[in-house]
Amino acid sequence: MVRAPSVQETATAPDAWLTAEAAPAAHHLGHRERLRARAAQAPGALPDYELLELYLFRSVPHRDVKPLAKALIDRFGGLAGVLSARSEDLRRVNGVGPAVALKLLHEATLRIARGEVAKRPVISSWSALLAYAKAALAHEPREQFRVLFLDKKNQLIADEVMNEGTVDHAPVYPREVARRALELAASSVILVHNHPSGDPTPSAADVDMTRQVIEAVRALKIAVHDHLVVGREGVASFKALGLI
Repeated sequence: MVRAPSVQETATAPDAWLTAEAAPAAHHLGHRERLRARAAQAPGALPDYELLELYLFRSVPHRDVKPLAKALIDRFGGLAGVLSARSEDLRRVNGVGPAVALKLLHEATLRIARGEVAKRPVISSWSALLAYAKAALAHEPREQFRVLFLDKKNQLIADEVMNEGTVDHAPVYPREVARRALELAASSVILVHNHPSGDPTPSAADVDMTRQVIEAVRALKIAVHDHLVVGREGVASFKALGLI
């Protein structure tokens, strides 16, 4: 039975984002210590749900979190899916509250990946760019169209979400891309969008839209280096596919 935390529980665990149950049995405490010891020796050997358990320990001090960790992994298809899930979707899993802690962890992951892209010319750090694109978009439930604006040295000026749409469409306005590139004094751009279906294969509409953007920025002497389509199954590059 789920109940509201008492005043005493709230005072002892003010940042808990899951409903606290009664004090855990001894075997729960023993499990936590054993899991911590295994993580200290070989963290890379832990399955995803146990890594998630370790993170949940601090947020959920008064209950066994293994079932919750497994439920989250099953619901979102893996650790990456859990971390990138929207708060409203996380709350649909039984026992999950605001889930602020998970969203903060995802934001930290994105900032690390974005930092790797921003350190050096994007063109020479392609693997870092692909990793960042996957972390940002692979598990988004709606299509999102982003533009990476680059300077003359191909270094990142800005990464901006230009539009967000439905599960299979995000509106793109080539003139808006051109206008924003001028405002930022960008010399080139990389287009990025996701396919929530998981399959990153570019559609005919993707190809047509890309050509429209290329035409819109060409008169401004702004280059389109690539268009990346991100899905859970991978990242497709228009340039690698010969579509640019």
